[in-house]
Amino acid sequence: MTPDELAAWLRLLETPGIGLESARRLLSHFGSPQAVWESGAGSWQELLSPKQCAALRQAPPGFDAQLEATQAWLAADTRHQVLVLGDADYPQALLETADPPLLLYLDGRRELLGQAHLAVVGSRSPSAQGRDNARNFSQALSEAGLCVVSGLALGVDGAAHMGALQGSSSTIAVVGTGLDQIYPSRHLKLGQQIAEEGLLISEYALGTPPLAPNFPRRNRIIAGLSMGCLVVEAALQSGSLITARLASEAGREVFAIPGSIHSPLSHGCHALIRQGAKLVENIQDVLDELPQLCANGRAQPTASAQTSGSSRPAEQTHLLTLMGFDPISLDSLQQRGGWPVAELNALLLELELDGAVARLAGQLFQRRGAA
Repeated sequence: MTPDELAAWLRLLETPGIGLESARRLLSHFGSPQAVWESGAGSWQELLSPKQCAALRQAPPGFDAQLEATQAWLAADTRHQVLVLGDADYPQALLETADPPLLLYLDGRRELLGQAHLAVVGSRSPSAQGRDNARNFSQALSEAGLCVVSGLALGVDGAAHMGALQGSSSTIAVVGTGLDQIYPSRHLKLGQQIAEEGLLISEYALGTPPLAPNFPRRNRIIAGLSMGCLVVEAALQSGSLITARLASEAGREVFAIPGSIHSPLSHGCHALIRQGAKLVENIQDVLDELPQLCANGRAQPTASAQTSGSSRPAEQTHLLTLMGFDPISLDSLQQRGGWPVAELNALLLELELDGAVARLAGQLFQRRGAA
């Protein structure tokens, strides 16, 4: 993109009062941002309100500094690019959605846009099992040839990205800030790794801070890029359900992992299943719905799945059986098994160190199953 083209795009998209719908109307009529400016204010009147026409007549506040910062960012690293509607490698799946972004900032491997994608989303505060499921399913999906798309949020999103990076097909993070900053800050290292090995995407200009309305809006890109959406854990009011709804409205497959009826983090997934989402217990449940996306029609099991049947001392195995998979208190476990408290605590500690049991808030424990 030439400097003049970049300036034309940024001025159109960053002018206050000119949203995506109005910008799309102008582009449809004139063909390009440069043609919009060359046509002159008189030709805008049939497409925009008088207030919008007045806004377009002058550059947005701070425009020169923003343009200079964007040019410097693009020049700083070959991974830094912009992608506009109409580019040859603009993802077809995203193009076919109701509200495709007109310009995307990219940091990382642009070629990942051409792969088959699956969204993996869920709670920002998942259970230990939910975090394991997100990581292990995403690694298996990546090994099966699917690029995992998520939103770089805490919890399930972060675990999904980390799992996908361990597979062969990598990951795409769609963020709600400018690409010159990583949010949340706890994911700074993860964001840098994704920029090196995967791809960061944003429709927001450099310098855009983490504003609350931007995160639900970016979910349409996560859903639009993907052939399907897997919800790992979600409460009934979770933002992940927005992504699942957008995926469904776009004609994508929706998948949900069920959980305990006693856990609020399972209620969102159960609601999706009641509405027609496919119940998922293993990776093959996903691949069966998307056979064309997996070269051999079957994913290879992850390392955790391969070792899940390793032998344990009989007493540990008995304790895991008594625990089930719902959160349980120490008192309830003692009543079920009859162990002295000290012996039970020692067994739980061994299983916790081995990764088979998670210690939850409120002095609860939960068995961690292989995803």
